[in-house]
Amino acid sequence: MKPKILVTRATFDDVIAKLRERFEVEDNQKDDAPWSTEEFRRRLADKDGVLPTGSDRVDAATLDAAPRLKAVCNIAVGYNNIDLAACSERGILATNTPGVLDDTTADMTWALLMAAARRVAEAERWLRAGNWKGWKNDQFLGVDVHHATLGIIGMGRIGRAIARRAKGFSMRILYHNRRRVPKAVEKQLGAKYVSMEKLLKESDFISLNMPYSPEVHHLIGAAQLAHMKPTAVIVNAARGGIIDDAALVQALKERRIAAAGLDVFEGEPKFNPGFLEVDNVALVPHIGSATRATRTSMAMLASKNLSAALSGRRPPNLLNPEAWPKRRR
Repeated sequence: MKPKILVTRATFDDVIAKLRERFEVEDNQKDDAPWSTEEFRRRLADKDGVLPTGSDRVDAATLDAAPRLKAVCNIAVGYNNIDLAACSERGILATNTPGVLDDTTADMTWALLMAAARRVAEAERWLRAGNWKGWKNDQFLGVDVHHATLGIIGMGRIGRAIARRAKGFSMRILYHNRRRVPKAVEKQLGAKYVSMEKLLKESDFISLNMPYSPEVHHLIGAAQLAHMKPTAVIVNAARGGIIDDAALVQALKERRIAAAGLDVFEGEPKFNPGFLEVDNVALVPHIGSATRATRTSMAMLASKNLSAALSGRRPPNLLNPEAWPKRRR
């Protein structure tokens, strides 16, 4: 008898077909509507494994509603939607999908950085509204990216991919990280380790690149924004909650910083309506990894993790190794 699994959101048909070769699959291909907490728990009750997305909250109560569950395999690199401690306590393996989306997310970070720097979204809205009557010397003046200073907060895989791209713009690269990266990496990237305060004060562009956790909640708030240059641009393609969105809206309204580029928001898909009242922000709906190739790779990697877990093998991207010795069989 095949193990039963749940796929919470619509994915590519070839991914589902591949899963059906090994599992009895309940999917969400037809509707692709987010389930309520109650509906999610009801569907999970008889499942051996689940492939959730970052918007599906897998907490202790949800795990308790699924006595057969052996593996929670996120189709995302972030995993703040999963209560890892609760999984470990119950012997449930949790995994994510690192690596396969690094370059794609770095590309989107740069798209937002460039759009904010050169006022692309603002100019397009203005043009579409029929306002363009002719060329002017001071029309939509932005800020130069080349030879500017880029501050990277979080120098993991994505942060390093962003730094590699910055070299092509002849940028000075500063970074801040929980731990300083090896000197060989610094030399390769041309990056200098500095304090958070120095990075905020000296950077023309700031990119946030870390997973969300309570420790980084509102890492960038009113006090940190006050350290930034009035000509600076901040980009967040990491996770909502790292920036205090209310403080950022206020800083943008008062032009205390030049602009922002955002792919993620607190409480998404809801977001602070103040962002719609300012022109100096480029907004996209959490599409940092949204290319067909990357999203397919993410789903396939999550499926590989799940197949390993339900076959009694250690998944390649295990987030809670402490659960392995007491895993459900």
